[in-house]
Amino acid sequence: MQLRQIDLESRQDVHKFIIFPFKLYQGCNQWVPPLIANEKKKLNPAEHPFYQHSTCEFYVAEDQRGKVLGRIALQHNTRHNEQLGLNAGIISFFEVVDDQAAANLLFEKAEAWARAKGFNTLEGPKGLLNTESGGVLIEGFEHSPAMNVPYNYDYYQKFYEDFGFTKKRDSLSGYIDVTKVEVPDRVRRIAEKVMEKRGYWIKRFETKDEMRAMVDQAQTVLNESFRDGVSFVEMTDAEFAMAADELISIADPKLIKVVMKGDKIIGYLFAYHDLREGLKRARGRFFPFGWWHLMQAQKNTDWVNVNGVGVLPEYQGRGANAVMYVALGDTIKGEYGQFRHADTVFIGEENHKSFSDNITMGVTWYKRHRMYEKTLD
Repeated sequence: MQLRQIDLESRQDVHKFIIFPFKLYQGCNQWVPPLIANEKKKLNPAEHPFYQHSTCEFYVAEDQRGKVLGRIALQHNTRHNEQLGLNAGIISFFEVVDDQAAANLLFEKAEAWARAKGFNTLEGPKGLLNTESGGVLIEGFEHSPAMNVPYNYDYYQKFYEDFGFTKKRDSLSGYIDVTKVEVPDRVRRIAEKVMEKRGYWIKRFETKDEMRAMVDQAQTVLNESFRDGVSFVEMTDAEFAMAADELISIADPKLIKVVMKGDKIIGYLFAYHDLREGLKRARGRFFPFGWWHLMQAQKNTDWVNVNGVGVLPEYQGRGANAVMYVALGDTIKGEYGQFRHADTVFIGEENHKSFSDNITMGVTWYKRHRMYEKTLD
């Protein structure tokens, strides 16, 4: 078994790195493949805004015949360390066969790399952008993940912990049976009261161009809402533009709920059709027929993902959340009778307000992801 750094200028190397999970999870009904074109951008410093401020190295573990047994990427994320006051190296893109020796080879490289950089901790796994879900799935293996949420085999937890990684924080995803749950009367009364007394109103989007016109305001709300979050790192304008483009590309404008006061955004709630079945059928490729599978999935899915709630600090605890939940509930129950299931995605366990809101709305927690860390002596 050998470890080598891939050459990002080599199409063959990049393809080998990207395609490995497709082989690893072949036959796994739960795994949802990403679009290969999107993955290629992440390995292209000329296309991805992450590389405007930070660096990432990519490695594969191979057997003697060159067959990939595992992969890992190692981030020197300057903004992450500067904004959070850390001195950490970050693990990304970790995937491995069921072989502790292969996993250890990858982790040993990560540790040696981190020490050479002068870091005192390793953490991860995390994506390149702060909006990308990270962590290792440790509960809920029988369920497919929501879109853009990682899935892994159950042996990953053991591999991390046997190498000395410990829990940093957990994030949970919850299930709502849309056919059986209604917006509680108490929440509806709060929404009606604050709309009348505080002048809140819900902006209704009809087109994606209308959504694009409010991206700058949405970025401000995101940054202000989560500035004091445990692991929040403010994105650059270019990074936020990329994340917004990706969201808008899959979004149905009517499912995006923005609460306004006057002409100012004070909060947002993102929901979108779950396209996991379309992504499975597309097998990572948008062309020639992947786009059709995604369109069919949007038309036929009975799942909706709820991912991302933010309210400006000065309006938190003043009813804005209730307004958005009522608006989304009414839209799902009214215009979108196709939805029978909802997945509330990736709530950090330290986010007590979101936990409380989700429980009020009838959530059952059913998937858990863990972010790991290891202190380097």
